Amino acid sequence: MIRTILFDLDGTLLDTAPDLANALNTLLIEQGLPALPYESIRPVVSHGGRALIETGFALQEGDPGFDDLRQRLLEIYRDTLSARTRLFPGMEEVLAQLEARRFNWGVVTNKPAWLTEPLLEDLHLAQRAACIVSGDTTANRKPHPEPMLYACTKAGSQASQCVYIGDAQRDIEAGRQAGMKTLAALYGYIGTEDQPEDWGADASIENPLAILEWLDAYNQHCI
Repeated sequence: MIRTILFDLDGTLLDTAPDLANALNTLLIEQGLPALPYESIRPVVSHGGRALIETGFALQEGDPGFDDLRQRLLEIYRDTLSARTRLFPGMEEVLAQLEARRFNWGVVTNKPAWLTEPLLEDLHLAQRAACIVSGDTTANRKPHPEPMLYACTKAGSQASQCVYIGDAQRDIEAGRQAGMKTLAALYGYIGTEDQPEDWGADASIENPLAILEWLDAYNQHCI
């Protein structure tokens, strides 16, 4: 039976796109370029700062100036880390239900700890989580299974007792390689080129409350 629920951060647990889009547009304006519409930024947020620089400046990693722009983006973002970031609608009820029913939950993200930890502290989630695994917590990041298995250890569960929920292909790959069940979060930052039906997740969910429905059905089947 499942006893631990693990979440990707950006686009799964938290709607961080407003603050990340603001950081990118602030940087674009600093560089004398026009801001981009929110709708064009949102789908790439789950892919991190590198993808945001690629989107905003049409540069690739390794191009001159790329690293400086990425570092400046993260500096701007850090200063407004939780200005408009919130749990996705319905997620607070999900977390409260999990806690009331004695499940534990945690976060596995590729976001670096110097951004992950203060963000979760700002939103009063850090103390509630059984584990917080950031992109620099282990030697490897998703899609490698190492951070997933480390999260299992911290949460006190076997991989077979965990489900990982994410909105990117690497999330599902990491969870599957670790031996977990996986759910694709379709409410997250899914781009038009993404094909979540091909990721191999155990199921897809349209909203956070569907996590509870899936969990009840799965555990009932295991009884």
